[in-house]
Amino acid sequence: MATPPSSLLALLALRCPRCHQGKLFTHSALNLTKFDEMPEACPVCGQAFEPEVGFYWGAMYISYGFSTFIVAIVGVLLYFLGHDPDVWVYVVAVAAAVLAFTPLMFRYARAVMLYAFGGASFDPRYAKA
Repeated sequence: MATPPSSLLALLALRCPRCHQGKLFTHSALNLTKFDEMPEACPVCGQAFEPEVGFYWGAMYISYGFSTFIVAIVGVLLYFLGHDPDVWVYVVAVAAAVLAFTPLMFRYARAVMLYAFGGASFDPRYAKA
């Protein structure tokens, strides 16, 4: 497997912050019953994916930011493209969009939390050729 050349690309690919190769999640985001399952450590380099108990509580704030962004985008698009429809249209559209993006928001909130506060940074010695 090719190592993503930057930490940003590795984060977007949901890879380990230390080796940029190991997957952060065990199942596809499309598997709605297991989209949240993570291994305890990276299968490639052994980096712990939960540095301390309760580490991912902070990811709720990141997920809240993602949700706010989605609400704003959907609201602006509806206003301009939907010619300011009734309030119920906004509510249904925003709820559907946030619900549809929940698995991705969950995953990326955890990945951002791990990259920003997990204490691990890229080390090419851990990347397997």
